[in-house]
Amino acid sequence: MLYTHFLATKQGLAAALHSGDAAFASLPDYFRGRFEPALSMLLDSAAQAGEVRTDVAPYDLLRGIGNLAVASGEDGAAHIERMLMLLLDGLKSVKSVKSSRT
Repeated sequence: MLYTHFLATKQGLAAALHSGDAAFASLPDYFRGRFEPALSMLLDSAAQAGEVRTDVAPYDLLRGIGNLAVASGEDGAAHIERMLMLLLDGLKSVKSVKSSRT
């Protein structure tokens, strides 16, 4: 949830990143270079433990969470949380889902 809160507080950052201003050109690579390796290690460990699917690319997950974090309006934060939980449930491996049902 912390990542979505981080993104939600940085909504103006997206506009800046896509503004064409050369001062912001390196930021997407900077953030990706920091988040993706850490997430890759977490996903690899979870996949080896049979907790998550093995076909999830770290960058796809980062983009998915980032896309969820742009919700706005009165229920924006609640919507983001519900959609994030749905996304995380979809990451679970079949083995993990079956064991939680028994």
